[in-house]
Amino acid sequence: MSIETFDEIFPDSPPHLPVAAHHIPIYRMPPRIRIRPRALCAYTSHPTTTLHIPVSAIATYASVATSPASTSSHTFTASSPILRYPPTQPPSHKPPEVRKTQLHRQYQSLLKSSPLLLIFQHNNIKAVEWMSIRRELAHALQKLDVQRAKEGHNEPLGSEVKLQVLQTNIFASALRVVEFFHPEEEAQAAGQGKESHATDPRTNSSAHSPEPRFTHGLSTYAHQVASQKKRKLELDPLLSGPLAVVAFPVVAPAYLKTVLSLLAPSKPDFPAPSRKSAPDYYEPAVQTGLQKLMLLGARVEGKVFDVEGAKWVGGIPGGIDGLRAQLVHMLQGVGGSLVGALEGAGRSLYFTVEGRRMDLEDKEKGSGSVGQGEDGKA
Repeated sequence: MSIETFDEIFPDSPPHLPVAAHHIPIYRMPPRIRIRPRALCAYTSHPTTTLHIPVSAIATYASVATSPASTSSHTFTASSPILRYPPTQPPSHKPPEVRKTQLHRQYQSLLKSSPLLLIFQHNNIKAVEWMSIRRELAHALQKLDVQRAKEGHNEPLGSEVKLQVLQTNIFASALRVVEFFHPEEEAQAAGQGKESHATDPRTNSSAHSPEPRFTHGLSTYAHQVASQKKRKLELDPLLSGPLAVVAFPVVAPAYLKTVLSLLAPSKPDFPAPSRKSAPDYYEPAVQTGLQKLMLLGARVEGKVFDVEGAKWVGGIPGGIDGLRAQLVHMLQGVGGSLVGALEGAGRSLYFTVEGRRMDLEDKEKGSGSVGQGEDGKA
């Protein structure tokens, strides 16, 4: 802010104004529009040096700047295209932060990692009843682990057997993806190799690069394959109403028998535990919750079993080891019968040939003895 008088601003003011008016200070505000530093140089009192550039130099500079680059023998490839999504979270059909999407991914992982699933239908089971059932199930499986450890089995599986309540519609959609969506097999059938990823430095960028097809379980391609209504699931009749599953990490008949004895007891093969061995099992919360559970079937190694089939798997004597022993015994029996059949045919042929040979020898001996008797009489 600068202060100037009236006479400095208006030197040609009329003389009839009073003398006091000529000495009134006037406050002048700085300009609001900022002046560039180059413009300020014009108003400085110091002389500035002018830089004179020849016209020929300017023409030479312009020609160099606008001339195209010479073609080199070495061509450089463009940098790899920019990845527009995190490598750990590729684009999905629905937003990944939605709870349904996360449940869909969780159910796919459950189906792929659990070769044995028991499917139950529940009806208004309260949280306290679920907690009591899970407690008794974990206690019984822990007892089985201790018992198997004494027998020499050092693979405790009780802590990995889980009881989980499902969202039926989302579980059905995840099951369709797991059953029908196999991008690896389709790529092998089409003879396509492994496509390079966008983050690979060897990948060349292109203005007309094709849209990548994502092949994970939540992709749009997986959704399109699973949405084909012509394909039917074997579990479709069971996927109705509120569902719960018991997931096993391996097909273990011993653990399956324990779970069936607790959640779906039936005499004489799957009796419920006695009051002496498991008194907490007969609490009202546990018994009321079990009355609201109904066994529908099982999924074993991708195959669907009804209630009787699930009980047959759980009733295999000796578990997997017993099943292997039965298989070995059956194969040995088939091999023994095959060897016996082949040996019987050869043995019968041998006896037939030997019998014929002995018969011919006896006839030759008889004819020779008769000829010698006639010669003696003569």
